[in-house]
Amino acid sequence: MTVLLVLLVAIAVLTGHTWLNAARWLRRPTDRPGEVDEPVAVLLPLRDEAARVTPCLRALLAQRGVPDLRIVVLDDGSTDGTSDVVRAVVGDDPRVTLLSGVAPPPGWLGKPHACWQLATRADPAATVLVFVDADVVLAPHAVAAAVTELRAAGATLLSPYPRIVVATAADRLVQPLLQWLWLTFLPLRAMERSRRPSLAAAGGQFLVLDRAGYTTTGGHAAVADKILEDVELARAVKRAGGRIALADGSRLATCRMYDNWPQLRDGYSKSLWATFGHPGAAAAVVTMLLLLYTAPPLVALVGVVAAAPGVAAVGLAGYLLGVAGRVLTARSTGGRWWPDALAHPVSVVVLGWLTLRSYHLRKRHRLTWRGRPVS
Repeated sequence: MTVLLVLLVAIAVLTGHTWLNAARWLRRPTDRPGEVDEPVAVLLPLRDEAARVTPCLRALLAQRGVPDLRIVVLDDGSTDGTSDVVRAVVGDDPRVTLLSGVAPPPGWLGKPHACWQLATRADPAATVLVFVDADVVLAPHAVAAAVTELRAAGATLLSPYPRIVVATAADRLVQPLLQWLWLTFLPLRAMERSRRPSLAAAGGQFLVLDRAGYTTTGGHAAVADKILEDVELARAVKRAGGRIALADGSRLATCRMYDNWPQLRDGYSKSLWATFGHPGAAAAVVTMLLLLYTAPPLVALVGVVAAAPGVAAVGLAGYLLGVAGRVLTARSTGGRWWPDALAHPVSVVVLGWLTLRSYHLRKRHRLTWRGRPVS
């Protein structure tokens, strides 16, 4: 029983930390920003995105509050007619430049190289660089609001996390864990104030950077071989003396990251090994998560079967506290909580399996993404 009570206290503390982050420290950019009085370049890397880039492009063309806005699109070796779709959507809009990318040289992964090409070929007058992925749809005020928040935070890098659109059972099980993990385990206030690179997080779907700080950092050249180029870029900013900030971008952007289970499975598998690093660290983290969030409902069930009401009550309390953390996360980031949060123990099990798969495939040099090796 003592061990169960210790687990219960640990879950309660972590859920309390989720609430503190969400209620006190999570930045929430205004949805009614003023006009931005500096030139901004929005940078969009594309690789075989013909089927879903249209909403993204239309949203970029509809941006308001940024009079001096330039949009640079890079077709990174697409074979599905992506460039033709881009031309059909943007027409002769003078704000848009379409570039053809070149293959990454040795030592570079595809995404960092595409972003580096965009940054180095953007209008030199642009003082802010905004990186957007093709699966992101921005609200009309999103760029203005994000740039305003970047300047208000005094940061080099701002990551306004989009609202993740979920459509399938797999989406609902896995995708909400992204926000839950950093709201639960990352001290947001300390992250902003600390210079420690280990205290860093970012989402590459929607990144806003001060250009001078980006250049000082080394830009994407500093993370050329990193599969988690967004997090590593945030760490590079800290190493260069800059500041980073996370924000709730659910009112600014939506993102449908994967269309189906195979895409989701392979997308997480390609990067989870880089999230945890050493396999021993991954094993420790996954074991901790399973103990904290999957064991309690099993304990409650054993307590009921064994007619041990005290054990059942502690297990049920632990389960409900874990669910409460998911509910807090969903409500503070525009996500869906009912009934998805009730399956939180299953979500943790799926995350553990994806982590194991990631290391297994990496060991056998079978990790690929968009037709390119990633390890």
